[in-house]
Amino acid sequence: MPPVFAHGQLRLYLLALLEAGSAHGYELMRALSDRFGGVYRPSPGTIYPRLARLEEEGLVRRSDDGRKGTYSLTPAGREELERRRGELASLEEDLSRTVRDLAAQVRDEVRRSMTGLRTELAAAAQQARAGSVPDADAPSARDDSHARRLEVEALVQRFRDEVRADLRQADARAGVGTLTVETVRTVLDSALAAVRSTLR
Repeated sequence: MPPVFAHGQLRLYLLALLEAGSAHGYELMRALSDRFGGVYRPSPGTIYPRLARLEEEGLVRRSDDGRKGTYSLTPAGREELERRRGELASLEEDLSRTVRDLAAQVRDEVRRSMTGLRTELAAAAQQARAGSVPDADAPSARDDSHARRLEVEALVQRFRDEVRADLRQADARAGVGTLTVETVRTVLDSALAAVRSTLR
């Protein structure tokens, strides 16, 4: 993936994130990841050196809270942010465009992967049907079919329950972004098509 931030932009964006209040380094990393729908996850090696540089310049203050450092804007940091407010607005527009581009890339990759999976599932289903054609009148064949259907229904229910639980956690943690919705929609549409192709 190409760099998300041009030179100096991440520095400015960190100041903007701290305008909302003090934060630990990992909270800033999570806020950036959430801003990009989880597609961009900055590493500690990216964030902490920039925070240290902002501290050296007197734009942020670090307060040690046990083993973790909390960062907050200094008056000089707030002045810097106000001075560059126009640049920040332009950066937000660039980031929104980047998020849309990344979302499109993710959707395309998911579609390609799911198309391949759908083809493989259809081939496997066809091979399975060709290999054994059960006697429809035999009670054991009907019983086996019924048991397999119940197993599939249980798998679908477990999938639904796990996705709902993960979705609730994501919503409570940072909200559900547009990229998440688009990615889930693409994955589920492709999965549904793949499953339907195996049932025909």
